[in-house]
Amino acid sequence: MAPGTTSLARERAVELSGDESLVEGPLQGYHHETYVIPLPAEVKGAEQGRWKCREPRPDPLWFDRRCFASEEQVLRALDGRIEGVPGLIQAGSASLQRFIEGTTLGALHGSGTEIPFALFEQIVALFRQLAGVKIGSLDVERTCVPEDRPADGNTAGFMERLIVFTEDGVYRRNMQDEVLFRGLGLDGDPFGILRERVSGLTARPFCLLHADLHRENFVVDAERRLWTIDWELAMFGDPLYDLATHLYLMRYPADQERWMTKHWCEAVERVAPGSSAGWKADLPKLLAFKQAQSVFTDVIRTALSLEEVGGAVDGDLLDAAGDRILTVLAAGAEPLGSEVPPMEKVTTSLGEWLEARAQSPDAR
Repeated sequence: MAPGTTSLARERAVELSGDESLVEGPLQGYHHETYVIPLPAEVKGAEQGRWKCREPRPDPLWFDRRCFASEEQVLRALDGRIEGVPGLIQAGSASLQRFIEGTTLGALHGSGTEIPFALFEQIVALFRQLAGVKIGSLDVERTCVPEDRPADGNTAGFMERLIVFTEDGVYRRNMQDEVLFRGLGLDGDPFGILRERVSGLTARPFCLLHADLHRENFVVDAERRLWTIDWELAMFGDPLYDLATHLYLMRYPADQERWMTKHWCEAVERVAPGSSAGWKADLPKLLAFKQAQSVFTDVIRTALSLEEVGGAVDGDLLDAAGDRILTVLAAGAEPLGSEVPPMEKVTTSLGEWLEARAQSPDAR
């Protein structure tokens, strides 16, 4: 944005609030520019509080597949069906999402730490409610292509389409950065190996998945009620995939991870029998996919974060980026059948990539 200009999202937030001093933001967010405003005066009968006014960012990179036309449609459809989902109001042509006053679960209980049982129970309840939302039961426009809608229970087809998106939409889309992938040992056939690693999944009845249940997407209010935000990546699919994604992102201590898996199985089976079928064999496979997926998304995100610094990148920044990439490469080495390069090779590859990008602006 040019100096002195104001974004559309901020202009709308100021217009709706009637007072620029009351506008808070922008909030941190990759896909939307978001501001928090008080309830607009012209909106009658809505719950008091603050609301989020936002606009999509222009041409963001998507590292995860989107299946619904908008998060707002999903939230409207889930009203009364899933507890702890932010409400919506209409203010003229703007759809505002309720801003949950509270603290993220991650701020209260950081990655790798145990979640208090009262909050743990609410996460289990969320999974139970999600298991009851079946394909065709939501009045929401689906934008995914037919190939991304495998038949109910076709968990192998569901996984294949996730791999295809990672391969084509993340890896091959960024193959203009071949110097980086080659330097990290990711220029062979990692996806063929990954497909073998996750083959043979058991059939399970599909349901609605949030697909991004990590600590920053849970907000705890003053009454210790847990709210679930950021439904942008919601989809229909294998319920065990939602659990695997959750476990991978939450980084529970080992005992609580086992406890969550046990309670998840019990919860989803009560609502949709068969939802946990084959979990002992399949959960490690789905976790392996998440590890492999993170290799490609985190490598690209980390490299782009260096490019955004602009100018020469100092050694400390390069080393910190190298550490992040080395961590995901080590985690994904087994499912991708790749070798973990030495740290020097990682930082050298990042430096060469930055130099190549600086010389070829069209590659950006």
